[in-house]
Amino acid sequence: MKFNDQLTQLVKQYEELVTRPNTIDTDFHNGIYTRYKNCVLTREHAPIFWRYDINPETNPHLIERLGVNAAMNAGAIYLNGKFHLIARMEGNDRKSFFAIAESENGLDNFRFREQPLLIPELPNDGTNLYDMRLVQHQDGWIYGIFCVERRPDGAPANDLSIAEAQCGLIRSKDLESWERLPDFQSPSPQQRNVVLHPEFVGGKYAWYTRPQDGFIDAGSGGGIGFALSDSSNPAICGEEKIINRRVYHTIKEVKNGAGAAPIKTPKGWLHIAHGVRNCASGLRYVLYAFVTDLNDPTKVIAEPGGYLIAPLGKERVGDVSNVIFSNGLAVRDQEVFIYYASCDTRMHVATSTIDTLLDYAFNNPTDALTTGACTRQRIDLIQKNLEFAHAHNLDVGQEKVTN
Repeated sequence: MKFNDQLTQLVKQYEELVTRPNTIDTDFHNGIYTRYKNCVLTREHAPIFWRYDINPETNPHLIERLGVNAAMNAGAIYLNGKFHLIARMEGNDRKSFFAIAESENGLDNFRFREQPLLIPELPNDGTNLYDMRLVQHQDGWIYGIFCVERRPDGAPANDLSIAEAQCGLIRSKDLESWERLPDFQSPSPQQRNVVLHPEFVGGKYAWYTRPQDGFIDAGSGGGIGFALSDSSNPAICGEEKIINRRVYHTIKEVKNGAGAAPIKTPKGWLHIAHGVRNCASGLRYVLYAFVTDLNDPTKVIAEPGGYLIAPLGKERVGDVSNVIFSNGLAVRDQEVFIYYASCDTRMHVATSTIDTLLDYAFNNPTDALTTGACTRQRIDLIQKNLEFAHAHNLDVGQEKVTN
């Protein structure tokens, strides 16, 4: 195929992908959220001119010069009538970069801005920056909080797996111009999944942290922490109080971490976090929910047992299999858009409402922690349902229901 014909075909395929309507997955129902059939972002959503040299003189074979491997782990915000995602794009070279994509309805037709977001650099900045949370704070700024990965000084030359994770900060008034702030500082040797609370707490900035000893392993880190700082520039926090702990033989046994900033509701601060457990195929990441007190964000007042969202079907397959991760929530009136990545590969959306998520959080039972107690929970539900079915002559899917 001639150069111009091939380029025209690539652009046509791109437009068909970006403008494809996203429809509800009617095969799925749990009453909590709605799933959709199509991804909101994939590597193919990266514009053609980000990947190809489109000059036939310098690229006569129309070779993809800078490939994109994945679009994942996007921060999210609903602002000025649009949904904005700051996605973690990963090049074929394994380096991540940030890019802003926008949509009118939050479900489809996400288009990237003309250029990726070039983060202002600091001396000794990280090798890799990724997983940005967007927080519209009471102080008037929109903060971007992300992971800074670097090779620590003094690491042995023969072990290239040794890395350090810390937290970087930028802020903006309009998502157009950004100011880089000094990295977040905490007592922990390594820090991931830091999220800024949207309001001041006792006149201070409040942070959800995930203290951990190593780059991957939480080690002595007990779960999701809470810490205060006098300022965001610089953000230097003191003691990290664990408010949501890791628990043996649960979805958050290995580690857990904050997702996006919590949503303020009449009943409390609604959190969507991620939990990690080990299994034969490796680490399994899922999302779960909990609610903290409006006046005391360190006090958990509701936490339904089990996961909210787990990998389903094709979501289980990708670069890092069996993983669901979210660092982006967008709220439009009472609608909640949960943006989540599957397998560090592509982005999806699930939608719900604040009322529905609060119903789920407060009325679904907590994890009873043992087989016996969990079985009794289920038997109690079964007996309640069978009594109701008998009383109302309902078909519950059995030919014969006995008392």
